[in-house]
Amino acid sequence: MSAGWQVRDLRPATVARTIFCMTRMVCLAVALLLFSSALFAGDKREEDRARACGEVLQEVLDIPENIPPDLLNKAECVVVIPGTKKFAIGVGGSFGRGAMSCRTGSNYTGPWSAPALYALEGANIGFQLGGQETDFVLLVMNPKGVGSLLRSKVKLGADAAAAAGPKGRDAAAATDVLMRAEILTYSRSRGLFAGISLEGSTLRQDNSANRKLYGRELSAREIVSGKVGVPAAGQEMVATLRKHSPKNLSDPKSLRTTKSRP
Repeated sequence: MSAGWQVRDLRPATVARTIFCMTRMVCLAVALLLFSSALFAGDKREEDRARACGEVLQEVLDIPENIPPDLLNKAECVVVIPGTKKFAIGVGGSFGRGAMSCRTGSNYTGPWSAPALYALEGANIGFQLGGQETDFVLLVMNPKGVGSLLRSKVKLGADAAAAAGPKGRDAAAATDVLMRAEILTYSRSRGLFAGISLEGSTLRQDNSANRKLYGRELSAREIVSGKVGVPAAGQEMVATLRKHSPKNLSDPKSLRTTKSRP
């Protein structure tokens, strides 16, 4: 037989073994492809989430009657939870994913930070009609409120005093609420509802989502400290805050004496 010819072992056992090995290689390749796709999809999901926060915030702040500018100018941090889903008549559940940006600097006088991703979870008790999707914007009004949100989890109404934020001209008449509340809550709903509240719900740092968005392990405190660059997906949210509230207009005396970062 010519030296250029190769004799192939076509015994059934050999053929079966070859097919088995090839099948394992194909399965491994498919598994790696699916795993890579899942990682990419996860990263894209967090980027879409950060972009949605910017879109919601811009839409809300473009209408001056929504959130009084003087309150926004005194806020240390802003949390945006787009598209929070709530379903209930009497007792309901609420859940959503969003982001928080804070003013940087030891006394909150610096520019707005990169967004740290947060999750809103928990029970909601109140009179509600049907189900609706709701966007929330929360103003964190003092260092105590910031410190609460930088812990692993905060229960609104218990760990941090939260109140429905006044709108438009109502802000001037709501001095008692403003003095007591650490967090002011605003909502924009696409459905019918009455008497909604965030009390009893919890806000927590979404560490896994932050890792996907920034590509490394970062706590919310590290992100909002100003030491982390703003990712492309978070540019709209931060740019909107810098446009509408470039400077902290809280009482200068309180900025010097009481507003040290937690």
